[in-house]
Amino acid sequence: MTLPPDLHVPAYGTATLADVLPGVLTALGVPPARPQPGAADLPADPLDLQTALRGARRVAVLLVDGLGADLVRAHPDQAPVLNALLSPVGDLQAPCPSTTPVSLTTLGTGLPPGSHGVLGFVTDVPGEDRALTHTHWTDDPDPDTWQARPTAFQQLAAAGVDSTVVGPYAFAGSGLTKAAYRGARYTSAVSPGDLAAMTGHALAAADRTLVYGYHAELDLTGHVRGVDSDSWRNQLAVVDAMVGQVVDGLPADAALLVTADHGMLDVPHDTRLDIDEEVELQEDVRLLAGEPRARYVHAREGSAADVLATWQGVLAHRAWVVSREEAVDSGVFGPVDAALAARIGDVVALARGSWAFTATRREKVPSMLAAYHGSLTATELAIPLLLARGRALDA
Repeated sequence: MTLPPDLHVPAYGTATLADVLPGVLTALGVPPARPQPGAADLPADPLDLQTALRGARRVAVLLVDGLGADLVRAHPDQAPVLNALLSPVGDLQAPCPSTTPVSLTTLGTGLPPGSHGVLGFVTDVPGEDRALTHTHWTDDPDPDTWQARPTAFQQLAAAGVDSTVVGPYAFAGSGLTKAAYRGARYTSAVSPGDLAAMTGHALAAADRTLVYGYHAELDLTGHVRGVDSDSWRNQLAVVDAMVGQVVDGLPADAALLVTADHGMLDVPHDTRLDIDEEVELQEDVRLLAGEPRARYVHAREGSAADVLATWQGVLAHRAWVVSREEAVDSGVFGPVDAALAARIGDVVALARGSWAFTATRREKVPSMLAAYHGSLTATELAIPLLLARGRALDA
């Protein structure tokens, strides 16, 4: 199944977010495990981070939610620190869908979504006629079974290497945190300055370690105000200052990698289609999942073909609309474990251009946002991988 020319299959095993932590593990002397269902294992270090991180026994990885590579380059005045950092391998790509829960689990496991099973912002829980919103997840379903693959942090722990996650207080102990980061110590941060300080403290506390930091507010600002807003630009400047603080606090034998989970684009009102106002799009639909730029449609039994035809007809040029089987065969999720496939909709609709498919009655708040992500355009997929090295490493 060929995608339209403006959408792209993420280059898993070559240059995606999934390839970051396996490279860090390799640099720290821990061979990563990267098995794929029905396919060859992914390479250990396709980004050659072993070379980029040479000499580093302490590595910090900072993920800034919503920090698309295009957005960094477009704002040199607001982000002078970020734009001055090294870019050892160029841009990486987010996974599919290009959304936070999928990306964070992809980073944490070093595997594509089809292997780890966190396959969308909101997904069906097969056999239970209910949806799971991964950002509101606690312990149902059990994170250890919903996402059963070992994380990079567990692999470090098994090798006797310390790891710490520094993230928002509200995410400590969440289902997503357990699924993506289990094996690491979780340290809560209450502000950008606190995140920078806690990252530095964790780096200094061990002779060989991985410290992973997560910052959320840039993404939230973009969603609410738009990425072409003074609010977003001001928040980018806050992020840039935070990164500068982390760089300034690096131990001499440490290195920092800065990356993101996805890009983002503003969606004007004239490229929004409200599913709740389109009667045809509701026919024979059991559950609407996903998000406005990456929809999963679960059909009532026996109606999948009819629902697919209807969605293809109504959405037309606005989206790539295919069956689950066609989406899986396209490779956008990487090889998909057969036991996880039902979490993907019977129909998959990935937005093209700046289109978004809102649901103003069922999803009132998400439908009011100014900017979105989730699909496979170049802007949504392109994420940075930036490097700073401690003084002793460049001596």
